[in-house]
Amino acid sequence: MLEIDLGHYLAVAAILFTLGVFGIFVNRKNVIILLMSIELLLLAVNINFVAFSAHLGDLSGQVFAMFILTVAAAEAAVGLAILVVFFRNRGDISVDHVNMMKG
Repeated sequence: MLEIDLGHYLAVAAILFTLGVFGIFVNRKNVIILLMSIELLLLAVNINFVAFSAHLGDLSGQVFAMFILTVAAAEAAVGLAILVVFFRNRGDISVDHVNMMKG
């Protein structure tokens, strides 16, 4: 039977991290995709923390993962709130027009 070990978790985390970096570098126009790419990066780090925590038998990695999840939820909430206000004012959420925000 196939057993899932530490290498499998690290491979999944590496794939997610690569997709997140790829999404940031390739797409510079859409703010929502940039935010989703940042979330993929944070998810990959969380998988690494939890995998190493389970492998070593220590709970500190899982505690760090919970802190990262809280920060990611706050980042998503604040980012989407800023996008909604920006869309109401401008009618467009393109990254090119973000530099016109003042104040």
